[in-house]
Amino acid sequence: MLYLTVIKEKLIQRLYLFPSDPGQIQAVEQQEIKFQGSKRIPITRPERSFKLNSSFRLNIPCSTSITPPRIHLIHRDTTPSFFKVDMEITGIEMELIGDDERIVWKETLQKYEFITETHSTSAVLGAGGPAESSLTGSAEQQLRSVRTEFVKRVSGPVLDGLLDRLLQHTVINQEEMESVKVIAERAEKARDIIDMVLRKGTESSYRMINLFGELDAYLCSQLQINSVGVPT
Repeated sequence: MLYLTVIKEKLIQRLYLFPSDPGQIQAVEQQEIKFQGSKRIPITRPERSFKLNSSFRLNIPCSTSITPPRIHLIHRDTTPSFFKVDMEITGIEMELIGDDERIVWKETLQKYEFITETHSTSAVLGAGGPAESSLTGSAEQQLRSVRTEFVKRVSGPVLDGLLDRLLQHTVINQEEMESVKVIAERAEKARDIIDMVLRKGTESSYRMINLFGELDAYLCSQLQINSVGVPT
């Protein structure tokens, strides 16, 4: 099973190697939930079955690192082992090499196979690395366009920091901040914050975008919203 994630213009690949087992598949999928923007990529099956207790190494010429050096194919009660590969966002040529140093599986993925075109330029794997261009339009339009994803993906600590900074920059007042801080559910708190700022108009929306970019530049780039100057 192959999963890809983009972090700061780097492609992180995780190739899981394990015997066919529904329980192990579920364990992998549960683990991958932890990786923001993780996306499973379909790959071909090997032509021949692999022997249990054999070891394999992965060769990817364009990678900057591959860990671990080898994986033994065994049944596990926990999440299966995986090769982690760091590389630039390019096409991928993979070779799995057995104990006898013969290639037992080979795969090539072109860049277009894991790049999804969007209305801007590119967001990788549906999670997006830093986009080559960002959303256009007013600050209010940008916030409205990302409202659903903001509510879904922003973290609790970022929301708390955003509240403090919105108060500090007089976008909201003390009473408004306290009314939101008592909300326990993260998504509801995120929804209240973005809706409260949107009701306040253009300048407040500009300020929220800038403050959000300072607190979580990665998610801000994934949502493709602009860090902009506050109009005077």
